[in-house]
Amino acid sequence: MARGAAQRPIAPADYRLEDQIGFHLRRASQRHTAIFAEHMTDDLTPTQWAALVKLAEHESLSQNLLGRETAMDAATIKGVVDRLLRRGFVETGPDPHDGRRMLVAITGSGRQAVRRGAGPGGQITAETLKPLKPAEQKALLDLLRRLA
Repeated sequence: MARGAAQRPIAPADYRLEDQIGFHLRRASQRHTAIFAEHMTDDLTPTQWAALVKLAEHESLSQNLLGRETAMDAATIKGVVDRLLRRGFVETGPDPHDGRRMLVAITGSGRQAVRRGAGPGGQITAETLKPLKPAEQKALLDLLRRLA
């Protein structure tokens, strides 16, 4: 289209981006991710942190179950595990009960990273929710759990 030519609106007049849930969820996620990067230890990403915390809870999980426990698809959890392996935070090996399954286990270094990150992890949540009153924080978390 030629510059300066009158443009017809493509979206219906009653559709505004600023009124859409996805727009606000993305903006909130971007804010949270920036806060996370500022405070988290060991240069961990949110997905790496989630995997380490779940492994600290369970000691070891199949890669598939770890993905489900952390809400990551197969490709994403594979990449996360590969990066954690390179950093020495996890190790992998065959499941002694099912040779077709690979287990991912947290290492001592991984447990230390979780200990270092636990305090900042709580701060990250507190800072992300800081603009809200305590009752609003609880309501938001309850509503997000219902949407998930």
